[in-house]
Order: sequence, then structure tokens, then C-alpha cells
Amino acid sequence: MKNKKANRFTFDSRIDYGLILPAFMLILIGLYALYVAVSHDHPTQATNLVVQQGTWVIVGLFVALIVMHMDSRFLWNLTPFFYLLGLILMVLPIFFYDKATYASTGAKNWLAFGGRNLFQPSEFMKLSYILFSARIVVTFQNNLKKRVLKDDFRLIGLLILETIPVAILSVFQKDFGTFLVFAAIFAGIILVAGISWKILAPAFLFVAAVAVAVGIVALVASPEGQKFLESTSFAQYQVNRFIAWLHPFEYSQTFSLQQARSLISVGVGGLWGKGIGVANVNVPVRESDMIFTVIAEDFGFIGSAFLIFLYFMLIYRMIRVTFKSNNQFYTYISTGITMMILFHVFENIGAAIGVVPLTGIPLPFISQGGSALMANIIGLGLVLSMKYNQLPEFVKEQRQIPVKGDSRKNRRRNRH
Repeated sequence: MKNKKANRFTFDSRIDYGLILPAFMLILIGLYALYVAVSHDHPTQATNLVVQQGTWVIVGLFVALIVMHMDSRFLWNLTPFFYLLGLILMVLPIFFYDKATYASTGAKNWLAFGGRNLFQPSEFMKLSYILFSARIVVTFQNNLKKRVLKDDFRLIGLLILETIPVAILSVFQKDFGTFLVFAAIFAGIILVAGISWKILAPAFLFVAAVAVAVGIVALVASPEGQKFLESTSFAQYQVNRFIAWLHPFEYSQTFSLQQARSLISVGVGGLWGKGIGVANVNVPVRESDMIFTVIAEDFGFIGSAFLIFLYFMLIYRMIRVTFKSNNQFYTYISTGITMMILFHVFENIGAAIGVVPLTGIPLPFISQGGSALMANIIGLGLVLSMKYNQLPEFVKEQRQIPVKGDSRKNRRRNRH
């Protein structure tokens, strides 16, 4: 009977194909959309960029395979190193950046040498931030004898302390959009960490978020408010993005050109789309920030809905794996990665259809760019490692047998 149970825990049974399939389909759609976008805008570079994107996919899969085989104890020990390395890498673009890229985007988030952009450290920092947040929460909870309300405040304080360096570096990089991703990860982990409802009252958070949103819109909508924002940490290009969101066609010849043409491209796709390989509406930088417009124009509402369905299935499988995990550390890692991908999808597609202001956040697995693509694939490798390294039931039953001399400290250590 024992051998029969062990045979069920083979390599093949430890792989979550329900998680891999939607991600694989998204990558294929991304390669197609990238080819269509670049073949219309830069015909001579289309093949090279698609091959380059495919190379990043292969590299990302190789790293994800390695990560999938790492057990939680190994990740636990390396997490502080990953966090410090991520902070160091985020410092570099502040001094080593491409002036042309900075002039066009207003942000110093690309590490560049010799006038050539290499990668975005903040994309990999997201994973380091998730790992370190998970370690903080698990360590804090395992050291508690009895949890009271003040302990929740202490945990929130620890997570805020971890976030402060990231926030400061994001300000120096002038990359407000990327910091919003860190904020989404922070919020997701806080909610799963069991913080008391007395602190995280949903109604209070909703009212506060609405008040902040209304306040920003009111400021942007008035000339006096725009002057005030310019006098603070908001750069002019950030103010322009809010104005472009509020009035996309009023400034379509200047700074809202991308937003206006994105809405046109999504609209002309109609229900079924214009067909394979069509990209008649010229949307600036559509191969990265506006890649959704290619899919919407080619395959219309039906194709766009199918794309969103794939993301829904991916997020569902990630949540399912999270609930089935028998390891606290993995649970918080998966929560952070789920929030990261979910926020990316919401912000990118939302900006393409005019629901939210444009922030320059890529669409996971689809947008052109090696840093974000590899970070997302590695993130999936971390989620896949939850099931791959999870003990089968008959082994867990054996390990739960009381052992003489087993201390409380040792039992805590076994949780991760």
C-alpha cells in the first residue's frame, strides 16, 4: 500500500500543468503580438526582436526550473542576500542610465552602459521583496505565543520598514508606476497575514482610497492643482499622464497621443477583430506598454476576453496552489506573486482601455522586455516549487509521529 502511494508522487504528478498551460499560451500570444507590432513599426527588426524575446523565455524557463527544485529551507536562507542584492541593483540605474530613455520616459529604471539599456533591476527586486516579506511574516508569527492587537501593528511596522528603502529608491528612479506594484504586493501579504479587521476595516480602506483618488483627479483637473503637483514630487510627465487619462482626445496631438490611439485601436477591433497580422492604428511603443492594442485590434472583443480568461485561469491556479500548501513560507510567496501579476494585468489592460492612467507597466508574459518576462517566469517557478516540494500524505503522517526530545523550537523550524 505504501509503494502504491509513493508511485502516485512521481515527478509528473508533482508538476502543476494547470498552471503551466495558461502561462505557455500567454507566452505564445506575446510572441505573436510582438511580431505584429514590430513588423509594422520597425520591419527590419521584427525577426531579431522576436528571437531575442524567445531567448529570454528560454533563459527564464531554465532559471525557473532551477528555482522549482529549491526547497523552502534553501530559499529561506538565501532570502536576505536576495533582498540586499536587489537594493544594490536598484541603486545603479540612478547613476547609470540612458539619457535618451530618460528623456522619453521620465524614469531612471533601466540600468544602462555605453548608451545601451541592459535590464530593469526593479523587476527582479519585486521577487526579492516578496521573499523577504514572506520571511518576515513567518518569523514574526512563529515567535508569538499569543497574538494580540499590538502584535499586528508590530508586524505592519516591520513590513513598512522593509518597504521604505524600496520606496526611497523608486522616488530617486522617478518610477511611480513600479512602486504601485510593490504597494499591491504589500497589501496582499498584509491581508493574508491575518491582521485584525479592527486595523484593516474594508470600509475605511475603500473610503480612504476613493478620497485619495478623487483628490488627485481634482488636483489634476485644475490649473492650480497642476501647479501644486509640479511643486511636489510629481514630475510634469506624471501630471500629463493624468490629464491624458481625463482628456485623451483633447491633447491627442501631444502628450495624450498614445492614450488616444490606444482607445481607437481597441475600438476598431469590434467584436471579432480585423484579422491576423493587422495593426492599422499606429500606437506609440505598442510592443511593450500597449501590446494589448495589437490583440484587441486583431481579434476584437472575443480575443481580448479570451486573453483575460487565460489570466483568470492562471490566477485561479495560483490561488488554488496557495490554499493547498502545507508551508507558511510558500503561502506568502505565492500570495505576493499572485498580487504582482494581478496588478500588472489590471493596470496594463486598464490603461489601454482608459480605465486607469497610463503608468508604463508591462503586460505579464506578453510585453516586449527581458527583465519583466524573466521575473514573471521565475515567479511561476517559485509557485510551481510549492507543489513540487510538497510532501506526500504518507510522509507527512510519518513526520507527525511524536519524537522523544522534540522541542518546540524544532517544531517551529519544520514549518519552513
